[in-house]
Amino acid sequence: MDKYLLGVDVGTTGTKAMVFGLSGEAFGTGYEEYICDYPRPNWVEQDAAHLASAVRRVVREAVKASGVPAEAIVSLAVSAQRDCLLLIDSEGTPLKMISWLDNRAGEQVCRIERELGADEFYRLTGLPLSTAWILPKIMWVQENDAELWAKTARVAQLHDFILHSLGADDYYNDEPDASLWGFFDTDNVCWLPDLMEKFDIESGKLPVVKQPGTKVGHVSAEVSAETGLSESTLLCIGGGDQNCASAGAGVVRPGLASVSLGTGGMAIVFLDRPFRDPQGKGIITINTVHGNWQIEGLQNGSAGIMRWFRDQIALYDKTEAEKDGEDAYERIGRLVEASKPGTDGLVFLPFLASANTPRYDPDARGTLVGLSLIHTRGDIARAVMEGITLDQKDILTSIREAGVKVDRIRIMGGATRSDLWNQLQADCYGVSVETLKITDAAVMGAAICAGVGAGLYPSIPAAADALVRVDRTYVPSPEMAKFYDESYRLYVKTYEALSGKGGVFERVAERQRNS
Repeated sequence: MDKYLLGVDVGTTGTKAMVFGLSGEAFGTGYEEYICDYPRPNWVEQDAAHLASAVRRVVREAVKASGVPAEAIVSLAVSAQRDCLLLIDSEGTPLKMISWLDNRAGEQVCRIERELGADEFYRLTGLPLSTAWILPKIMWVQENDAELWAKTARVAQLHDFILHSLGADDYYNDEPDASLWGFFDTDNVCWLPDLMEKFDIESGKLPVVKQPGTKVGHVSAEVSAETGLSESTLLCIGGGDQNCASAGAGVVRPGLASVSLGTGGMAIVFLDRPFRDPQGKGIITINTVHGNWQIEGLQNGSAGIMRWFRDQIALYDKTEAEKDGEDAYERIGRLVEASKPGTDGLVFLPFLASANTPRYDPDARGTLVGLSLIHTRGDIARAVMEGITLDQKDILTSIREAGVKVDRIRIMGGATRSDLWNQLQADCYGVSVETLKITDAAVMGAAICAGVGAGLYPSIPAAADALVRVDRTYVPSPEMAKFYDESYRLYVKTYEALSGKGGVFERVAERQRNS
């Protein structure tokens, strides 16, 4: 009997499951959307029990759609959104899930900086100080909801909770997600007891850390009945969504990188050694390949800004496309194609949700500079597309300036549906970029971990070689690469002219806060 693998990705707005053959072909898919809760400004939470139920429903949908016998699906692993704090009681009931998007712990970040220092925190953990990480979230709960903390028997990340809900006998944290607690030594892959003591973290509440591809049990009888999986299906450690996505894109060796342009954007470059960015800008996490690492950079707003443009600026094109039964993005793409590169001097800074790596500027705002009477809606559309891509080039430039080599990039996300944008990425980044046959790289990365756990492949790189397939390659034009290097310098100068203490961004942000 042929053997199959099941990958599950539990994202921020939806969860997907896919059944794969051992050569990387997809046989069945399930998908379900859900929402985030916003109890207060800057607070973002989700219902972990609802997410676990959604996982079981999409697994059932994928298994049914695949037509594969249940006993042939030999192994399952999970990819999940990172940096989510789950507080769980002694009965295994989730009490609260604080999202990675949550920003309530600003005071706790300031306390870490006062008591430890941002430079020392980065040296120890590989993380620039931020409200995103688990440590400040725990500190917030300890300081603001003592009753909730008293009821908390275990703390976990979403990956750990979902795997436990499927039948694992404990809460198992993957090494990549362990990077993001804020008190974990990514160099030596272990907890930092001095930091834990300093910030009152109880080791008994923490999950068990294991490397991706480790077997941790079988699907429970209850889950088997709900999903159609066999109780013989193995449960294996997967990883955080971005770490799984890098494996699912085949980024498993030095010189390889992935860039994802979705709602947000992410650049990841493989590292075969412990590393710290001399400027302290790059996020360092453990790679899915045990004994290796990766450097990351995050865009708060990416291809999702094109949706904003479609809905707010190109509403006419959207309406006309709907009348004609056409995709609005295809119509906007034709406008972009008719506009020349550089759009006669337009510069767009895509900071509609502020600037993340490498600027880390919460006051930065979306900006269009150089607008004149000659410019068209298509010019503005192209400026938006170029600005998003130049922002990603800014991340890659900071990574290269840190001494990390980038030879080839696998690109992912909704933007890859556009040949024009794919070529623009190659020209902007100055290296060849490749699209993937299976664009759901996080789901594929989970399946890769499942295959290793089942002993079907000797390692994650070997599994990636067998399962990941490149679709198309886009080679940069030397002439256009030079042009976009010049565009990038103008982009940086525009940002620098507007930023800084007392600058335009700070004053605009202050007015917005006070309005």
